[in-house]
Amino acid sequence: MIKKHFPLKKYGQNFLVNKNTIQDIVKIINPKIKQTLIEIGPGLAALTKPICELLEELIVIEVDPNLLFLLKRRSFYSKLIVFYQSALNFNYVDLFYKKKQLIRIFGNLPYNISTSLIILLFKQIRFIEDMNFMLQKEVAERLIAVPGNKSYGRLSIISQYYCNIKTLLNVRPEDFQPIPKVNSVFINLTPHVNSPYFVYDINVLSYVTKNAFQNRRKILRHNLKNLFSEKELIMLNIDSNLRAENISISQYCQLSNYLYKKSNTISKVN
Repeated sequence: MIKKHFPLKKYGQNFLVNKNTIQDIVKIINPKIKQTLIEIGPGLAALTKPICELLEELIVIEVDPNLLFLLKRRSFYSKLIVFYQSALNFNYVDLFYKKKQLIRIFGNLPYNISTSLIILLFKQIRFIEDMNFMLQKEVAERLIAVPGNKSYGRLSIISQYYCNIKTLLNVRPEDFQPIPKVNSVFINLTPHVNSPYFVYDINVLSYVTKNAFQNRRKILRHNLKNLFSEKELIMLNIDSNLRAENISISQYCQLSNYLYKKSNTISKVN
């Protein structure tokens, strides 16, 4: 099957071919027959076929017309609902309202869109039951990183604000065709039911973290000098001499909520 399709670099295509790894992933996803599942980038149907066998229908999003042509020749094609478009432009909310249940999303994500796609999905998180993705190991490490870790940054904070994230499987480069130059990880992102974090406005949290991490070498009071005075940081029990990577998610939420209230107060006065 692989010989019939030449992987396209512009789509970041690396196809999963190891049967044991495929079986492990299907067990991890554990689809139930009436659930609404969306596969992003079915590729050569390594996951599509076994998961399709466990469902009444499977929704797939594929941007490569050559792969769609191959998919149409498969025996299970009648079970598929196919969308020929980029996953970055797909309306996941509409699907939730059509199916009247939370959606589950999975896929071997192309490395070139993985971060952008995950951030997009966070904005629609209340319609999602869970997400199970194959990612480049470096991206996965950024998602799950904790304060003090060199991978900890804006993506870690925003991701963990929305979801509980678990690494489920380490996957070797040799499990793909063509063989990538990086290691991969299969992870689960499950939205918090009772979130340990709260912010009034997620956009403010995004803004604060953008400023905090604009120069990782600088200490916090320098990176946040346009948002908070040193006196305000001390009042919030934030050590202004620390770098951004040493501040916890809860502390970033605290900073964001303080800035939100301060901005609203200033707006009312003006």
